[in-house]
Amino acid sequence: MNASSNVIDLRSDTVTRPTAAMRDAMMAADVGDDVFGDDPSVNALQEQIAGMLGFEAALFVPTGTQSNLCAILAHCQRGDEYIVGQQAHCYRWEGGGAAVFGSVQPQPLNHQPDGTLALEDIEAAIKPDDAHFARTRLLALENTLGGKLLPFAYVQKATELARRKGLARHLDGARLFNAATAQAAGTDADVRSEARRIAECFDSVSVCFSKGLGAPVGSALCGSSELIARAHRIRKMAGGGMRQAGVLAAAASHALAHHIDRLAQDHELARRLADGLAGIPQLRVEAPQTNLLFVDLEGEARHRSPELLAHLKQNGVLATGLYRLRFATHLDVDANGIDRAIGAIRSFFRA
Repeated sequence: MNASSNVIDLRSDTVTRPTAAMRDAMMAADVGDDVFGDDPSVNALQEQIAGMLGFEAALFVPTGTQSNLCAILAHCQRGDEYIVGQQAHCYRWEGGGAAVFGSVQPQPLNHQPDGTLALEDIEAAIKPDDAHFARTRLLALENTLGGKLLPFAYVQKATELARRKGLARHLDGARLFNAATAQAAGTDADVRSEARRIAECFDSVSVCFSKGLGAPVGSALCGSSELIARAHRIRKMAGGGMRQAGVLAAAASHALAHHIDRLAQDHELARRLADGLAGIPQLRVEAPQTNLLFVDLEGEARHRSPELLAHLKQNGVLATGLYRLRFATHLDVDANGIDRAIGAIRSFFRA
């Protein structure tokens, strides 16, 4: 936990500060002008993440939102559509960018309780080749989704269905390494190998460095050399071309080298928080699979989320309740911080 602050910030895993070692890596980064393609640290990062996930190429971008936008617009043309879940980030939480900037129509589907999209729903949503319809070009999945791991057998079936139907396949893997950590849990599998197994089911994968991995900025889009060339042009149009971006790429490279294996600690802290809240009658706690814990207030307490969040803030704990109460564990939170959060929540319901 950040020693300079007594606040336990559980709003998101994007709130982390660079570690001392990461700051050293950023200060030592060799830089150039990435718009000209000559920033050696950016180039090294792109080669690193592409190789790790089994792709020909990768593109470093400022945000996951831009990474998903570049992917969708590289796969689709004006008048095309992509099939996506109602709660998927690239549909619900990214301002409608594909429709606004690319005239690409989303076809959202309802999620099953485990976060998947029913295979029959995907197949039924694919439009026939007829002038009345937008052209269905892409299936977009997200893993993890709301902290849930998409079962690997499902990922294989869904992406194989898309391939058979002639659709491209994109993964919003903002928390791909959290997914891989959960998938590897209880087995002898290596997290990096599991991340690659997931990625190999897709034609493109977006990975965020500033969530669980703890870098200050940046995502990468991975795909074929041809796809990444198209995405590079879109990145330029979207204002994503950066100059001496190597200081940011160095942070991401450091995160890939040093912060993947520690993700299991975040998952354990989420379980610790869930266990600590068990038995509070006013709460329904969803057992976490990764580093995100969702909590619902029930009964007479169901409208008290704003009061609870205010109470937590007064007690030095930050959380978010945009649509459900959400608590995110990350590298700036430790067991003592989680125990403080548990105590603050329990005190609210004792008052």
